[in-house]
Amino acid sequence: MKPLFRSFWQAGFECSTHTLKTGKRLDLVNSTGHAALVRQDYERIKQMGMLTAREGLRWHLIEPRRGHYNFSSALHMIEAAQEQGIQLIWDVLHFGWPDYLDVFSPDFVGAFGDFAAAFARVLRKELSEVAFAAPVNEISFLSWAGGDTAYINPFAKQRGGELKRQLVRAAIRAASALRSELPDCRLVSPEPVIHIVGNPRDPEDVLQAAEYRSSMFEAWDMMTGRVQPELGGKEEYLDIVGINYYDRNQWWNFGKTIWRHEPEYRPFREILAEVHLRYGREMFIAETGTEDTDRPAWLEYVAGEVQASKKQGVPLHGICLYPILNHPGWDDDRHCCNGLWDYPQANGTREIYQPLADMLQRLPI
Repeated sequence: MKPLFRSFWQAGFECSTHTLKTGKRLDLVNSTGHAALVRQDYERIKQMGMLTAREGLRWHLIEPRRGHYNFSSALHMIEAAQEQGIQLIWDVLHFGWPDYLDVFSPDFVGAFGDFAAAFARVLRKELSEVAFAAPVNEISFLSWAGGDTAYINPFAKQRGGELKRQLVRAAIRAASALRSELPDCRLVSPEPVIHIVGNPRDPEDVLQAAEYRSSMFEAWDMMTGRVQPELGGKEEYLDIVGINYYDRNQWWNFGKTIWRHEPEYRPFREILAEVHLRYGREMFIAETGTEDTDRPAWLEYVAGEVQASKKQGVPLHGICLYPILNHPGWDDDRHCCNGLWDYPQANGTREIYQPLADMLQRLPI
């Protein structure tokens, strides 16, 4: 199996830029210190054997007015990556958009397509290698969190299906724009995978749990045109499948989390095999991680399941440790200790979480 990426282990830099209910704009690229320390951060991951990283565009910063682009923030990252020999996988949209746009408006799709095309022209000029880009990160999560539960922007309820269709339209428009400017661009579609268990004594609950779990395929199916073809999906738009998986991705239907030591927990390798059987695409773990002292053990579990999956013929091309830097909480500004390195000190250094670093070096992948 020819590798897709420069390194199997990858670094994910948290790049969410969504707006809180208070009106405050989150910009985790800035608040983690990564914007100022991008060269040092790339040097850090390189020393850990990571030559591939996920980054995100800050749309609100790049296009402050419709049609007026300033890609200096992205060019800064591209230059630093080229200096350090780091390959970048770009999230074109990671939960945030300019305040002047309404995500539910038809204008949103066109604006996003134009934005993606403008970025593709930047990449065409700056890169001499194949570009990797994810048009929209986690359509399923964003549509649930922003359209059903009002947890994140746009803070809507009972509009999750509508938001999902709109995000798929936007992703398709962006995919088409990227490929128009960069015909060999590899399109990445990162989505969360889940497992939900119903009450075995209640057949209706079991059926409902199975239906709910199957929703994890909807965004991918829409992108391919297998369902709701009126959105414009085509098989070619689902190129590389990104699997986002965390320790809380399994739960009882409308109930508590199922932890991996519990008998109802479904092995990750089975979920990976199911996704591969359904789509037959090249895959990688686009996000995985957890918080505090559980970080090393969780990474060991995921790596073991990936090894088992590869032996079963699932074409997995990498594991992205996400996030690679501790960051402020999305909704409460708490200090999330879920990365390999902490907030920067005054001199630009970052304290490493040594137990996770040691585990990373021990794992055979």
